Amino acid sequence: MSATNASGINFAKYRTLRNFLALYGVMSILILSLMAMLYYESMKAQMLSSHRLAMQLESESYVPRLKKWLESGHDLTAFPKDLAYKTALYGYDKDLLVGNIRHSPFDFNENISLHNRFVHLIVPLSPYGLGEYYLVFETPDDELWRHQTFRNALIFGSLLFLVLALIGFSLSRMFLRPMNDAIALLDNFIKDTTHELNTPVSAILSNIETLDAAELSASAQKKLRRIEIASRTISTLYDDLTYLVLNHDLAVHNAPLDLSRLLYERLEYFRHRIEQKKITLELHIEPNVILVIDTTKATRLIDNLLSNAIKYNIMEGKISIILDHTLLCIQDNGIGIPASMIDRVFDRYQRADKSVGGFGIGLNIVAMIARDYHLKITVESKEKQGTKICVVWP
Repeated sequence: MSATNASGINFAKYRTLRNFLALYGVMSILILSLMAMLYYESMKAQMLSSHRLAMQLESESYVPRLKKWLESGHDLTAFPKDLAYKTALYGYDKDLLVGNIRHSPFDFNENISLHNRFVHLIVPLSPYGLGEYYLVFETPDDELWRHQTFRNALIFGSLLFLVLALIGFSLSRMFLRPMNDAIALLDNFIKDTTHELNTPVSAILSNIETLDAAELSASAQKKLRRIEIASRTISTLYDDLTYLVLNHDLAVHNAPLDLSRLLYERLEYFRHRIEQKKITLELHIEPNVILVIDTTKATRLIDNLLSNAIKYNIMEGKISIILDHTLLCIQDNGIGIPASMIDRVFDRYQRADKSVGGFGIGLNIVAMIARDYHLKITVESKEKQGTKICVVWP
């Protein structure tokens, strides 16, 4: 995973993709649901249409029989029955007068309707000259159309969903292609820049080390220290960028490492930066603290914790360092971290104070290394009081 593809930018990219796919998925489901509803209503209308035709044909032969019954005196026991359908007669007030249907229709304004799994055809008798009566035919719904509708909707809906998913996948790739191209371009730029940084920085540090500071004037010595501090700062940044760019390619050699010795070495590396800010060190370092870890990763972890403690400290501040067989704690009394940012300090490109230099990648590297070795990181911080970061291992 490359420098820009990892962590922060990688998360932002896939968060954008996730949001796009979520929106596309919701829209697809809504469209499919609407299509399923329209298909259901179409199949229902088709079923009712077939029943209407059959019932209307039956009513043409039944109405004359009903007319005779009405003219013969309304003998309820002699109410004509239809062999094909259950029938009922309703008055002008929609009250049942006589009949053998199982469920009364709930809406007399509909010519044909489906209610409680029964199909009802309502035939007004006024056009036949029989007064304000309503003849109702009833037949049970066999629901075959419903089963067929669900089966077809499931089959064609699944196929359509698959097509929409393929379209969404293609759109998402097209959507991310410009971003991926920009990320690849930025990756190449960082790789090339990192490579070009190494040679001049190494040359500067090598030449500084060959100089005899005792032969220089106090003013020249001061300038030389500034050059060395600046060079080591660039060197540390180079090491961080190299780790991010080549992290997946670096050979990892996990072996027992003396953290006590390494910590003293890194303190010496940052000595001029510590002296420049007149920072006081309070060390509680137990000897022979051994941890199985890759040396490069352990160095990056310690360097970034020390660099932040120096960078965000105040002039004439203090750094307390505790190292024992279970943890490493580095505490400063600098500017601190706002409470709203503590949960995000390990995100890439996050900085507690943007007026201070840096890219905000140091603590992100610390978090990556801690994750690789299942180390626990705790952060305690208050604004204008300082920050304490501890790395704990089993």
